[in-house]
Amino acid sequence: MKNTTTITRERSTTNENTALELNKVGVHAVTISSAIIGCWAVACLASGVISSGGPAGLVSNFISAFTG
Repeated sequence: MKNTTTITRERSTTNENTALELNKVGVHAVTISSAIIGCWAVACLASGVISSGGPAGLVSNFISAFTG
């Protein structure tokens, strides 16, 4: 009599799906954070241009800040 043992290997798709969804959430969080930081930077640059009297004033104030 010949005995054969069959070993089956099941993959757990639940763990893989959970990891994939967590990666997607992480990517979306980084994307949203960088978009908010970019909007903040543009707002700061625009307010600097307005308060210094234009782009030329911003550049001259920037240079005078470094030279003293």
